[in-house]
Amino acid sequence: MDVNAAVAAAAAIAGVCTGVIAMLAFRWSEREQKRPTRTSLHTDPVLPPGVDTVLSVLRSSAVVLDEADSVVKASSAAYALGLVRGGKLAVEPMLQMARDTRRDGEIRQVELDLPRRGTGRGEALAVSARVAPLGSRLVLLLVEDLTEARRIEAVRRDFVANVSHELKTPTGALSLLSEAVMDASDDPEAVERFAGRMQVEATRLTNLVQELIDLSRVQNDDPLEDAEPVRVDELVAEAMDRCRHQAGTKQITMASGGTADLHVWGNRGQLAAALGNLVENAVNYSPARTRVGIAARRVAAPGGDLIELSVTDQGIGISDKDKERVFERFYRVDPARSRATGGTGLGLAIVKHVAASHGGEVTVWSSEGQGSTFTLRLPEAGSARDRSSHRPGLDDEDENGQPVETAISSPYAHEPLSAPEVLP
Repeated sequence: MDVNAAVAAAAAIAGVCTGVIAMLAFRWSEREQKRPTRTSLHTDPVLPPGVDTVLSVLRSSAVVLDEADSVVKASSAAYALGLVRGGKLAVEPMLQMARDTRRDGEIRQVELDLPRRGTGRGEALAVSARVAPLGSRLVLLLVEDLTEARRIEAVRRDFVANVSHELKTPTGALSLLSEAVMDASDDPEAVERFAGRMQVEATRLTNLVQELIDLSRVQNDDPLEDAEPVRVDELVAEAMDRCRHQAGTKQITMASGGTADLHVWGNRGQLAAALGNLVENAVNYSPARTRVGIAARRVAAPGGDLIELSVTDQGIGISDKDKERVFERFYRVDPARSRATGGTGLGLAIVKHVAASHGGEVTVWSSEGQGSTFTLRLPEAGSARDRSSHRPGLDDEDENGQPVETAISSPYAHEPLSAPEVLP
């Protein structure tokens, strides 16, 4: 019995010792796995203190690469531009710049044209990339989007070129006509004919300079600084008076209609110029013995009611390819006809800027050979609406006391004008 007990006790002690040794070995293995090694420090780079904060406030797209060309840090703008995909820098020229900078420590900068993501039209994205070393192993890439700046610069160059061309045309004509007058000094009829042409070119030059001044003013000034409630009826009457002589010469009938007693909020001079340009274009591009109509109405909108002014003509119309460009400076649908009518190509550009600066918009509906409808939408003057207890066309009641909406009559017919694009 004593021998068996001694054997059992020895076996128990051996088992306990084995368990203790196994537990100690397991704890030591865990500690060794958690201990950082040179390899782990080498492959897990850490940004220097403060760099992460600085990168988060930069307007540029930022990408930080390690020595294996893996992305350590990238801003959301870098992903939006398509610079980083799958944890790697996706632009090969930038990646090569980063490798060269990591090798010699030199700062590099280059401008590149990159294809836009999600478009099948080959539109280029202009960027400026700058690469600099960040510490001993990291490389910082900063990318600026230059697309908008290049577009603005192209617009500026086109504007200067167009202005130069438009100014040279009447001034050159005046120079040639003056020489012709001098050569024809002995022919009174020729002098009278050339003098008349000189007056036409001088008027065209004056109109061009004035519209350039107007365009510059509406682009640079804040129209709401001198804003006031403006009666729409007065704007329509002023626009019609401005074009009454041209319309009478071509036997064009001008008519106005729609809701009365409407007000818009803005600069009276700019609003009158915008509506006047629309009516003048309608008269100039309409054949003789036709109609030009101006209709005004109130339309509901999520941000507040809008006043809609529609100018409809029965002119030559605008093709689909020209509709997108008619509001560009100096763009003419029919250059030969514009020369005949004395147009400068700036009228609709002025209308567009006036509408935008007043919180509105201008749109066009047109069909070739059937005429056009230009619609100017502007916010209604709330203060003017508060002064009126009755809203024409909306506060009327039927025999049962229910509100009814009065139809807006078209200048061309006795039928309701359901949409400004509807032609008579």
